Amino acid sequence: MLISELMVPELAAEMAMTRKLLARIPDDKLGWKPADGLHTIGWNASHLADIAGWVPLIVTGDGIDLAPVDGPAYVTPEATDTKQLLVIFDENVAKSLAALAGVPDAIMDEPWSLKMGGQALFTIKKGECLRKWVFSHTSHHRGILSVYLKMVGVPFSSIFEE
Repeated sequence: MLISELMVPELAAEMAMTRKLLARIPDDKLGWKPADGLHTIGWNASHLADIAGWVPLIVTGDGIDLAPVDGPAYVTPEATDTKQLLVIFDENVAKSLAALAGVPDAIMDEPWSLKMGGQALFTIKKGECLRKWVFSHTSHHRGILSVYLKMVGVPFSSIFEE
């Protein structure tokens, strides 16, 4: 069995939990943040929607430069309302699941680099990158978002319930 065949259902499950939480965000809370220097609910939600689309970038390329010397820096696109956020999220999840399906193990073993200003911040195998920077990173930001939503009084049951 291919590594990607193991990852597809796991990615689908992670994204289903994430979507459930994103759908709970009231539009009037998108700009809320717990303190200066921290991101807003909207930024964290938009970041989750963005992460959902990173799989094609990882499996088909050799890396990304977040602040290329010869171009603009990468900026997390921010949704203006929850409906738009869910559309972006759903599109990104569909692209990622399609891109991950059937990826050969040899590709999972290829190097992938995150760069800034042309300098590699790290280089890891694509399979490891998917685990760390899509799966784990999604879980991390979902945790932040769930705390923020509780802080503003948004009721929701456990994100792990089916």
